[in-house]
Amino acid sequence: MQLLTTNQQLPVYSIVPDDTGNKHFRVYNFAGTLPSQDDLLIPHRKDHYLLVFMRRGGSSHWIDMTQYTLKDNAIYFAAPNQIIVKEGVGELWSTGITFTPEFLSLQENDALSRLPFIQNSKNAHELLLTAPDILFVEDMLSKIDTEYQHPGEWQQRMLTAYLSVLLTYLSRLYTQQYKDDEASSADKLLLRKFQAKIDESYRELHEVGDYASMLNISAGHLSEVVKNQSGKPAIKHIHNRLLLEARRLLFHTNTSLKEIAFDLGFSDASYFNRFFKRETGITPAECRANFRKMYH
Repeated sequence: MQLLTTNQQLPVYSIVPDDTGNKHFRVYNFAGTLPSQDDLLIPHRKDHYLLVFMRRGGSSHWIDMTQYTLKDNAIYFAAPNQIIVKEGVGELWSTGITFTPEFLSLQENDALSRLPFIQNSKNAHELLLTAPDILFVEDMLSKIDTEYQHPGEWQQRMLTAYLSVLLTYLSRLYTQQYKDDEASSADKLLLRKFQAKIDESYRELHEVGDYASMLNISAGHLSEVVKNQSGKPAIKHIHNRLLLEARRLLFHTNTSLKEIAFDLGFSDASYFNRFFKRETGITPAECRANFRKMYH
């Protein structure tokens, strides 16, 4: 794996339009072919969602700090801004779909962004399929691919309809495989809004009161609802998001601890160091050293 230096930024890749010219949605088909090797072993982010049906596995990749050995007949997926590293990619037998947050934000697609598969509260990236699941997924991917290859007046609506069915089906599998039986309620919705706001603003806002103001409720009420719904204090959600991003940068880059601290909104490196050790039991430098030992 290539580690980026202090002066390098993690590259962020957008969807590259093919002959259809679509900048927000693309279908990739591989039948024993090799994908681009340009980003092999390079830690990078994507600014879009990625969903891949892997017909034949064998190679491996990382999503954030987790390594996956790709399995036959499985779904792999990642959300925008997660760090991905492709390792030793050989011939691929797969179909991939990429789509941007803008695609999901269109009026008719808005409900899709709230599906469990898209929200991924369990931070999972692999779905295993049964024989009936495989048939269903293959059929939907075929329909999506056929529609994608024929742009026209109704293409957007048809793609939305097929994608909605596919993501709804995968959401059912997701909740079954990852035991996500969360009830739909006002309190659960508030928790999700809180988590979404953290994801947007964790670099700038580190206090529960900041997010309560954004949500137009009191800090006490937010803390009570979040604790009841998640089992964790509201401040812990903020800290966990900061720690996730810190670990990403410690693992995938050689960026200095001072730069990481400033990137995450800490006033100085010593404060960041104390925060990290208090939350994890080790310093950022020790965490980076442990990552290096684990990988090598």
